Amino acid sequence: MSELTLTVMRLGFLAVLWLFVIVAVQVIRSDLFGTRVTQRAARRAENQRPQQRQQSQSGRTSGGGRRNRGGRNAPTKLVVSEGSLAGTTVALQGQTISLGRAHDSTIVLDDDYASSRHARIYPDRDGQWIVEDLGSTNGTYLGRSRLTTPTPIQPGSPIRIGKTVIELRK
Repeated sequence: MSELTLTVMRLGFLAVLWLFVIVAVQVIRSDLFGTRVTQRAARRAENQRPQQRQQSQSGRTSGGGRRNRGGRNAPTKLVVSEGSLAGTTVALQGQTISLGRAHDSTIVLDDDYASSRHARIYPDRDGQWIVEDLGSTNGTYLGRSRLTTPTPIQPGSPIRIGKTVIELRK
């Protein structure tokens, strides 16, 4: 082999080695200091608050609409009661709510026991809310039972995903 070939191979090997070191340092850094998932979730919650106020004000003047579709006992909000996002509230507006570690989830869970796409909560045709586990590793629990099929949720029933507990409230 020529001297030029050996030098190029050495430099290529050195570049791959440095790339590996940089990636390893980034992984260790994110494990030690965490990611900015909670900051994005907080920013998203701040952006939704003005929209929720506008919708709640317009809901009062228009006389209801889709919001009251389920009747008087229908839940109007989803509240995180335990976990790192305790106190977070999401208004139920007839849309699917996704739960997980993925950045595009409605509620981003910064929990080691949550999957990227862990569960979803959605309304059925009758206005009843349904929770569905999306094949997560550690499971989704409604009360004390692990979910295996989409299950209707009663207001106040705890939904547990890892260390996070979520409830539907009026």
